[in-house]
Amino acid sequence: MKISLRAGERVYINGAVLRVDRKVSLELVNDVMFLLEGQVMQAADATTAMRQLYFIVQLMLMNPTDVGAAASLYGQHHAALLAVCENREMLDGLAAIDEMVGGTRYFEALKRIRALFPLEEAILAGTTTKSPFKAA
Repeated sequence: MKISLRAGERVYINGAVLRVDRKVSLELVNDVMFLLEGQVMQAADATTAMRQLYFIVQLMLMNPTDVGAAASLYGQHHAALLAVCENREMLDGLAAIDEMVGGTRYFEALKRIRALFPLEEAILAGTTTKSPFKAA
């Protein structure tokens, strides 16, 4: 896989943070877990349940040698989401995400979580046709 970076841009590869000082192209010749700087969510931006799930999975991807604490947190957060959600699209997405995380396919899981952000926003705004959360 070949990626191009602009001067000053960062890439996170297998737990290491690399910053380039000039425009560069990198060819990754083996399997690595990486995130481009634009895909990294800051803790302050994890303001909703799905964004928090994204942040947790991101931690798992960025530090693959020590996923224990993040995996435990992921399990708790994912279970809490399943307990309150009844929107079928969201439930299907959470099931797919759990399968990806279980298979250490963290980058794919992050993409799937990002795809659910608009649905979560609609749910929080109350613009869905049916309540997405179970009655308390």
